[in-house]
Amino acid sequence: MKTTFLAAAAAAMLGLAGAAIAAPDEAQRQAIQRAMAAKDKLREAEAAKGAERAKLMGEHMRMMKEVMDGMRAMEPRPGTTVQEREEWMREHQQLMRQMMDQMMAEHHMMMKGHADGKKPHDAEKRDGQQKDGPEHKH
Repeated sequence: MKTTFLAAAAAAMLGLAGAAIAAPDEAQRQAIQRAMAAKDKLREAEAAKGAERAKLMGEHMRMMKEVMDGMRAMEPRPGTTVQEREEWMREHQQLMRQMMDQMMAEHHMMMKGHADGKKPHDAEKRDGQQKDGPEHKH
């Protein structure tokens, strides 16, 4: 009886320890929250038209850049075990997949606008430039 109780208690404690290891760290939690806010901004942009849509897309792109810049600087905290480091990497890769999915949705939305006869955001900027502008010089 006592052995069964101890075994159950040990299993519960290991389960809690595993859950603590599997959870994203604080920097990852913040990146997830910022990525969700950017996703909400993309949804707003999808529903908007004209100048409002362009404004929201610009905000979304800025938010995505901030999240990606922060993610590039992330690394597991010092002194982590191999298992904790692997779990951190899994969380980081999952967040990267979410960011890539969001960028693809953004790209598709911009291309749909282009197919509908609207210029993508960057094309509007390029129209005023000459073909042999600074970006084309070798």
